[in-house]
Amino acid sequence: MTRSLTRRGSLLAFAAAAAFTVVAPATLATEPEVGVLVMAHGGGPVWNGQVEATLAPLRADYPLEIAFGMADPASLQDAVKRLEARGVRRIAVVRLFISGESWLERTEQILGLRPGAPPPPAPSAHPGHDPHAGHNMDLWRISTASTFALSTQGLAEAPEMGAVLFERARALSQDPGRESLLILGHGPEDDGENQRWLARIDARAEAVRRALPFRRVQVETLREDWPEKRVAAEARIRAFVAEAGRDGGRAIVIPYRVAGFGPYVSVLKDLTYVSDGKGLIPSAGVERWVRRQVEELRSGPFRASGPAASGG
Repeated sequence: MTRSLTRRGSLLAFAAAAAFTVVAPATLATEPEVGVLVMAHGGGPVWNGQVEATLAPLRADYPLEIAFGMADPASLQDAVKRLEARGVRRIAVVRLFISGESWLERTEQILGLRPGAPPPPAPSAHPGHDPHAGHNMDLWRISTASTFALSTQGLAEAPEMGAVLFERARALSQDPGRESLLILGHGPEDDGENQRWLARIDARAEAVRRALPFRRVQVETLREDWPEKRVAAEARIRAFVAEAGRDGGRAIVIPYRVAGFGPYVSVLKDLTYVSDGKGLIPSAGVERWVRRQVEELRSGPFRASGPAASGG
């Protein structure tokens, strides 16, 4: 009796294993693996390390590569090649920039999703490329057989950043009724785009206004790469911090940057304020935002790259 049951159990186990080996490959074949390519501005080892550490949890769920640089074709080509070497042919591209408008058209051209970029140069045209060392503004279309889905939302539009700002402000605040909060970003050159930056970041600041009774919560952009626009912006920023310190008050400064404090130490020289020097990372909020972008992209259409798509 025992031998019969044992034999029957063995047959059932064999049948279950056989069924699994037949079904599993078919299931995998219908859902090709999606790889993730995160584009980030890039900086020194500390800046880049913070981005890598923030994105590390995603590596457990997706093949993931980071392309540092301001939509640098060589950096993007290298990252795509690394994903393709792992068998990936569908790539979700998440652009880790403050504005969803930043380098969007350029990225589409580089990926071959929009006309305007010439074919890739000869391999010797960019030997020893180091995407961490600087920003290459050459424009060319990468060589790839993959399809792409491209995120269009920036961190200025990300609802998750409201919680990040709140946590930063709460940690720095001692007496919000006597404090004023300045949320300070880089800012673009175009005036219309700059107004969109301010409006979107101000919407994220509402999470702080609702939770903490600061005297004032102000959003400013420095327009730091455009001297003629920076002069007026810097004057407003310094005036806000100086005014916040009157009558026993205190200024708190939070950078609305991907990472770091940028040039704000020199901008605020000789003024009294409090800051932890952190940007939006390190934070779990940015990792959650990237994960949401990937999930939304993988459920939508992927577009083919190549000369037909790019007009090259």
